[in-house]
Amino acid sequence: MEPKINYRTDLWIDWCPGCGNYGILAAVLKALEELKLEPHKTAIVSGIGCSGKIAHYIKANGVHTLHGRAIPFAMGLKLANPELNVIVHGGDGDLLGIGAGHFVAMGRRNLDIVVIMHNNGVYGLTKGQASPTLPLYTKTKKLSHPNLQGQINPIMLALAAGYTFVARGYAFDGNHLKEIIKAAIQHKGSAFIDVLQPCVTFNDIYTAEFYKKVIYKLETETGWNPNVEDPKEADVKLLAALERAMVSDGRIPIGVFYSNPYASTFEERISQSLGRVYPNLHPSNSKIEEEGKNLFDEKTFEEMFKDFIVERIG
Repeated sequence: MEPKINYRTDLWIDWCPGCGNYGILAAVLKALEELKLEPHKTAIVSGIGCSGKIAHYIKANGVHTLHGRAIPFAMGLKLANPELNVIVHGGDGDLLGIGAGHFVAMGRRNLDIVVIMHNNGVYGLTKGQASPTLPLYTKTKKLSHPNLQGQINPIMLALAAGYTFVARGYAFDGNHLKEIIKAAIQHKGSAFIDVLQPCVTFNDIYTAEFYKKVIYKLETETGWNPNVEDPKEADVKLLAALERAMVSDGRIPIGVFYSNPYASTFEERISQSLGRVYPNLHPSNSKIEEEGKNLFDEKTFEEMFKDFIVERIG
């Protein structure tokens, strides 16, 4: 019997009691355990906000980056070392506010990375301002006036941007969320999970009691099959997923909306451009120096990238 891997660090968790982040952390830890991912081949990348602290609580490679910049940092990690399992954690304000451009770019590229969004409708770390996912005219207890900006639907944006795995989970339905995270990690391509989570301190509208009344599972209540089983049906399935992403009757669907394993990944496109040298040869497994001798000289560089050199200067 293989020894059980402990993915939990010994650091004290200082989220507010009752925060949905606890449920997300538990689901991630369980998913890593069941998939038996090697910690040294796993990277947790987070941004700024309450969600950003999660990188400190998981025993793997952890990178706590700048506000809104977790995705581009994660893309650099993945391209430099395609062997890594890269998982991004960010809040709704982090990923869809200052980081929205990077969020869209990730979908366009279809890089093999998982993005998990901790969605509570507010900027929790900076005391409860309205985030991009808070509906128009909603007034939480911290806001002096109702929210005057329109709401972003994360699922619709992810589908439109090109993510090839798109799902929504709920922080307090741990087993369901764990299975979604496992499916996202195993998916080849860009995966996005919108995780609904109560903020017990600043959001008195979208509470655990509220979600208990309105959430339903796509797979059990509607029989929805999100899987593209033939490349020819990808567009039809995508349009059907967009329809299911619309919340019009007050009820909120959770589960997998779309999964397309046939779309080419960014890594595959780069491989084709570089004559299939990549990803077998990549920055993290390439020697550049040995016993003081430069193994990656100018001639070698020019040979590898000859198709991309427009003009030699000097």
